Amino acid sequence: MTKIAIITGSVRPGRQSLNVATWVKSIADRRDDATFEVVDIADFNLPLWQEPMSPSWGPAESAEGRAWSARMAEFDGYVFVVPEYNHSVTGALKNALDYLRPEVANKAAAFVSYGAAGGARAVEHLRGIVAEMEIAHVRNTVMMSLFTDFENFSTFTPTEQAVASVAPMLDQLLPWTKAMEAVRAGDFAPVGANA
Repeated sequence: MTKIAIITGSVRPGRQSLNVATWVKSIADRRDDATFEVVDIADFNLPLWQEPMSPSWGPAESAEGRAWSARMAEFDGYVFVVPEYNHSVTGALKNALDYLRPEVANKAAAFVSYGAAGGARAVEHLRGIVAEMEIAHVRNTVMMSLFTDFENFSTFTPTEQAVASVAPMLDQLLPWTKAMEAVRAGDFAPVGANA
C-alpha cells in the first residue's frame, strides 16, 4: 500500500501546522488507495543544518539527522503543510529539507498552505526547493487564508472551499506517487538511450 507522510511545517509554540496536518489526515483517511500518517518535524529536534557534507554525498552524522532521514525514507509521497512566514517557507521546514536528498528523490509531493495570501508565496518557494531535490510536485494545492479559515486568526475553522480542495489535491498526488514508484524501480530508460 502506498504510504504518504503529511509533514508539519512549523515547530513554534502555538503553531497551527499540526492541527492542519491532522485535519488533512482525517479527510485522507476516507480513501482506500493509500495510507496516511502525520509526521511532525518538531518531534525530531533537528539542529540547524551544519553537517560536514551534502546529503547528496552521504548520510547525516547527527543522530537527529539520521532519524529524520530514515523516517522520510519510509514514505512513497508527501503532503507538506506550509505556513507562510515572511512570504516564504518556515526556517524549520527549510532546515528539515536540507537534511534530505536520496530519501525523497523521485517521489511525489503536494502542498497544503495557509497565510495572509493563502500561503501561495511559500508554496511557490517550496516548489523550487523540492524540484532541486528531485521531488515531483503536483499542481492542485489546498490554500487557506488566515482571514477566512482561522477564526480570530488563531482557531482553525476550515471553510467548505478548503475542505473541497483536499480531494482534488490527493487525486493528483496518488497517481504521481505511483508513477514515481515506477521511475524508482527503473521502469523507464533515460531519454536518448535508444538513439
